[in-house]
Amino acid sequence: MTEPIELKTAGEADEQNPEKPDLFNRYLAKFIDLLLVLALAKLDRVFGFIAPLLGMTYILISDGLSRGRSLGKKLVGLQVVIERDVLLPCNFKHSTLRNLPIGVVVLFLIIPFWGWVLFFTLGLAILGVEAYQIYQDPSGLRLGDLIAETRVLEKKNPG
Repeated sequence: MTEPIELKTAGEADEQNPEKPDLFNRYLAKFIDLLLVLALAKLDRVFGFIAPLLGMTYILISDGLSRGRSLGKKLVGLQVVIERDVLLPCNFKHSTLRNLPIGVVVLFLIIPFWGWVLFFTLGLAILGVEAYQIYQDPSGLRLGDLIAETRVLEKKNPG
């Protein structure tokens, strides 16, 4: 069983972290993760068609790694938590739920021709809605957070 993180309750999280995490850090963390997805997808010469699927798998489970910290979040000092009676680090199930909107966009990039058409029509719209939601929501919640009942917090001790 996963043990709770240092914040005891969701209510106390709001008292201890009244401000949402820095927008630049949120966007930078996702950018780093998407760079990793692109790097994995470029391994197609080695792994064939499985390489893009590795990238999509990473983006879906990334926030379940390292106690709620994808590579990007770990580098910029952020952590995804599940909001329950106690705050728990994000697990693979909640990471997959929270990253479904982004995963759909990555899926578009895997599909030849029509996938790219979908990316430039629906995909960019999904990414825009996600980015705008983080910006306008007082707690910085995006659609994926609402689906998975998660939240991003700034981690005081990165590493």
